[in-house]
Amino acid sequence: MTRSVVGNLPVFVFGTLKQGFPNFHCNAGSRLPGHFRLVNRYPLYLVGVRQSPWLVDNPGHGFRVRGQLFDVDSNALDEMDTLERTGDADGYRRRVTRVSDNDQEISEVFVYLKPLAQYAEVVSRGETVTGPYADYTPNMADAYQPRPAVRILQAQDN
Repeated sequence: MTRSVVGNLPVFVFGTLKQGFPNFHCNAGSRLPGHFRLVNRYPLYLVGVRQSPWLVDNPGHGFRVRGQLFDVDSNALDEMDTLERTGDADGYRRRVTRVSDNDQEISEVFVYLKPLAQYAEVVSRGETVTGPYADYTPNMADAYQPRPAVRILQAQDN
């Protein structure tokens, strides 16, 4: 798999950052051709009233989730980190994992995962959680409610 000109790993996107999905406008990467799935199984849930897709850092559970792969530069990666709120206690964590293309080529990639403890906390509060799923679909995206723009703008100003 080719790395971007700055040496970043490609980013595996499974939810709203996919092409044609609600937050794709925040994805400045170049889509790589292929049909990608995670090598390891992870649980993908829809969480809360916003129906946010959460890929939970609990390898070996769930499915080999399908998604898209994007080559990104440092600026695009920073924008994704801002959207995914990697610096916030309740945000995603960018991790390295592996994907396969049509179950053949295996590559290391970045992926955004929610910590297992964060998922357990949401469940203990009785928030709505559905899943796990193998794919985030357009029908699921129709139910997605984005975070208020004010909070995203505040995160970008920090």
